[in-house]
Amino acid sequence: MTPKLTNDSLEPSGVTTGSPGPTEPIEVKFDAAPGEQKPTDRISIRDVAKEAGVSVATVSMVLNENPRISRATHIRVQRVIDNMGYRPNRLAQSLSSRFTQVLAVMLPPLRHAFADAYFGEILSGISDRAGKLGHKLLIEQAKPQYIKEGKHIELYERRFVDGVLCVGFNEKHTFLTDLRQYPMILVDNRFGDGMLDYVHCDYRLGAKQAMNCLLQLGHRNIGMIYAAPESPTARDVLEVYSTELRNAGINPKESWLADGCFTDEGGAAAAHLLTTRDKDITALLCGNDKMALGAIRYLVEHGHKVPQDISVVGFDDIQHLAYANPSLTTVHLPLYELGVAACERLVSRIRGKVDRISDVLPTHLVLRESTSIVRTR
Repeated sequence: MTPKLTNDSLEPSGVTTGSPGPTEPIEVKFDAAPGEQKPTDRISIRDVAKEAGVSVATVSMVLNENPRISRATHIRVQRVIDNMGYRPNRLAQSLSSRFTQVLAVMLPPLRHAFADAYFGEILSGISDRAGKLGHKLLIEQAKPQYIKEGKHIELYERRFVDGVLCVGFNEKHTFLTDLRQYPMILVDNRFGDGMLDYVHCDYRLGAKQAMNCLLQLGHRNIGMIYAAPESPTARDVLEVYSTELRNAGINPKESWLADGCFTDEGGAAAAHLLTTRDKDITALLCGNDKMALGAIRYLVEHGHKVPQDISVVGFDDIQHLAYANPSLTTVHLPLYELGVAACERLVSRIRGKVDRISDVLPTHLVLRESTSIVRTR
């Protein structure tokens, strides 16, 4: 911005003309920059409504993703909101309504949970969708003292959040039943009696596809590395494994089962146990990709060729598996999409649009290098 000097003329320093007189001050004025707009913190919802040619109520419904608004109107109003830089006062909205516009994500007290690929994919889906729906996220870890002090219930009673998404829990976490009267969704699992809302992947379908693949490749001695039998979805995989063997005329053996604890180290230890018990095993179905990668490492380090000697199938399809050596055949779980769906369904539950949530997302098998036709020994 350029200052305006209002004096008609300025005398050079040290030069006088005529009679001496008082020096007049120079007044400096600044013009507003061309195209300067009203500060965004002063733009009101009424300004947006006037610019868009709609009512204040319509703008409010667009901000809150109300389905009564047509897509054309939503796009037009949203464009005005973006162009004007309008930012709604979420605090004022929450104080004037019964909603806080905040969701909590509750995780078990695991070390490095935020660095884990499984949790990371789900959290990314939740975070991205929550932002688009105008909600903030609060992350909580359900440590023993936290639960003992009833902090999980305070989230609702003190109006910190509108609802909670519980990720990584199973039936041994009985404190979750304290939340049944509130908007809460169990993500990628369920309670056996169906008392809690849930959204999870179709583990039964994935296990069936994996077993059919191994059986069609000629495998008959198939080991299973499982974990967390207290988890209904983990039990789904175990049950399908046994059922598909029996359907193929094969009697499952207890020696074909080993707990891999959902870790790389556990997968390696389980592979050692299974191949020591039964040297005729030609394939391993693993309950997650970490256990599968641990099993492959053990097999390769102890002289087994994968897949020529033993085929391995995982579960999850976490990132970069295509670059493992060998690349891992696995059941793809749509974890990012799961997070998105869980977030959307929780908001619908909060708004009273649904009373019960029991959604299951489809899965599919991804064939890579870690499986092959059984080789006759």
